[in-house]
Amino acid sequence: MSLTPRPVRFVRVRVAQVLVDSGLVHLDRPFEYLVPEDLDETAQPGVRVKVRFAGRDLAGYVVERSDVAEHTGRLAPIRTVVSPEQVLTPEVLELARRVSRHQAGTVMDVLRLAIPPRHARAEKALPLEPLADPRDEGGIPPSPAEVPGVWAGYRAGAAWWSRVATGESPRAAWLAAPSRPTETDWPRALAEAARAALLSDRGAVLVVPDQRDVARVDAALTEVLGRDQHVRLTADQGPQARYTSWLKVLRGHVRVVVGTRAAAYAPVRDLGLVAWWDDGDDLHEEPRAPYAHVRDVLLTRADVEGCAVLGGGLAMSTDVAALVDAGRVHLVGGSTPRREAPRVVVAGEGLDEERDGPGARAHIPSSAHRAASAGLQHGPVLLQVPRRGYLPAMSCATCRAPARCPECRGPLALPAPDQAPRCGWCGKSARGFECPHCDGDRLRAGIIGARRTAEEIGRSFPGTRVITSGAGEVQEGVGAEPAIVVATPGAEPVADGGYTAVLLLDAWASLDRPDLRAGEEAVRRWITAAALARPWTDGGVVVLCGAPTHATIPAVEALVRWDPEWFAAREIAERVELSLPPTTWTAEVVTDRRRIEPIEHAVRAAAPAAQLLGPLPVTGSEDRRRLVITAPFADGPLVAAALKDVRAGESARKADELTSVKVGHLTTG
Repeated sequence: MSLTPRPVRFVRVRVAQVLVDSGLVHLDRPFEYLVPEDLDETAQPGVRVKVRFAGRDLAGYVVERSDVAEHTGRLAPIRTVVSPEQVLTPEVLELARRVSRHQAGTVMDVLRLAIPPRHARAEKALPLEPLADPRDEGGIPPSPAEVPGVWAGYRAGAAWWSRVATGESPRAAWLAAPSRPTETDWPRALAEAARAALLSDRGAVLVVPDQRDVARVDAALTEVLGRDQHVRLTADQGPQARYTSWLKVLRGHVRVVVGTRAAAYAPVRDLGLVAWWDDGDDLHEEPRAPYAHVRDVLLTRADVEGCAVLGGGLAMSTDVAALVDAGRVHLVGGSTPRREAPRVVVAGEGLDEERDGPGARAHIPSSAHRAASAGLQHGPVLLQVPRRGYLPAMSCATCRAPARCPECRGPLALPAPDQAPRCGWCGKSARGFECPHCDGDRLRAGIIGARRTAEEIGRSFPGTRVITSGAGEVQEGVGAEPAIVVATPGAEPVADGGYTAVLLLDAWASLDRPDLRAGEEAVRRWITAAALARPWTDGGVVVLCGAPTHATIPAVEALVRWDPEWFAAREIAERVELSLPPTTWTAEVVTDRRRIEPIEHAVRAAAPAAQLLGPLPVTGSEDRRRLVITAPFADGPLVAAALKDVRAGESARKADELTSVKVGHLTTG
């Protein structure tokens, strides 16, 4: 008797790989879910879904579909498709994966930054397809052969622009020239760079530090490309407006984006250019995990999508200088002719001390006062003050030791002339001060803030309008009429026609910061403000006040010579010799003191050549410790993976506070 084998029935299984937003490091991977028949058409890769995970309904993204499940047990079904919009593109997913690996973070940490929250009304209001080809709407100007004047004026600028316009992907570090009129200033150059990408039938992403910079580039893009040819992506837009702008990019309505940090992930189709401005600005550093810098995100994106790169600035950070030194990008611009930059004077040098006596080293020296007086005859004058507030730091009037709070040892500051000194940490009033070093009971100004400076300069020039610009009251711009503008670094408004004089006060406060990057940050702040002055040929002058004159300071020399490229190259040479970042892979680890030893073992097992510095106590915490890890760049991915494994283990054990890892930059030296 023969038995006929029963036919095998193959049943198609609808399986989706879902990235679940669990918030747990050890679960940073896709999970398989069954796709119900009624969701088969909508549960496509890239859509938002809700799934059951560990007894809760959590959000997630479908990243892949298949007909075969690797899991041998029963699969839980997808609960619902939040929206059929495929918001997670393959390019952004790959970018998120690479950034998370580099930063020892999780993919979902990156995607929370990359994809804005859904706004249903915005999805319904915006057409699915562009009503017309954007290139038919506003006149992207003539042929790629016509290099715009703003780029023709830079060394290698015309060649770089032409290559982008013809579909190539060159990578450049751009040193912009100062004191330029609006039609040739850096916002116009970025807009023309975006036009080059469009001429090659590709898109562009432009990232700048803050809202004021976005507004300037936004205006330049409108002038160059026409209306409705680009969008802006910033946090101040509001949920619906921001999501609408982001959807316009996703659906292909526009292919040019300007914005702040999160715009680096905008899902531009056929990306041809990624650009960022002012690399050294700390607003480019993401303050949330995984703490990636815009530069690293955009360079990684260029690797993923094969597009051109442009990192621009008036000064050059050591990170960009290291890229130039390694041949990863090529320099465009630099070597600014002195006639195009303002004249720079260092207060207290030359005959100043002999002529002015003690006034040569005052908070506002006599030479600075004369420059301001002469400048006010022809237009506005800018004063850059390192600190905001009234008297942000005080010291003992007898021994000059920094004044500290008797309760928490925090720095004492004077908020206003009619108030008592107050602690900057705990906020308690410090009436009845007594110095622990000399028993002195009187206080003096340690650092003079923007408000006190505005008072002093206002008394010196009665009848002159005084404008302040700083935290909480940042001015967008000022007119060409005479006025005194007192601003903190990064809050300097642009003046119509440029400032006649720029006074950079308390240079020592910028140079004395306990930070590895103090010198380069001082150069960046000074040059950014000085570049707002009129050129030398139009009488523009910059006075650097409070700089040490007893020795040659490279940062001061860089400003006087207007040569940030020389300064950056000098810094890189020193850091290569000392194996300091950015010439070596670096990570800053903050963890519980009891976890230091396991982290050291894990790092040394992954990369024996790695060096561990510390641990040091963390201010304000008895149990947290700070550890700095350096390694050759080739070992960096291995150390990052080991640190992520450490964090995953802590997550699995439900530790109260996970180890924090910041790759690529240090907060202090």
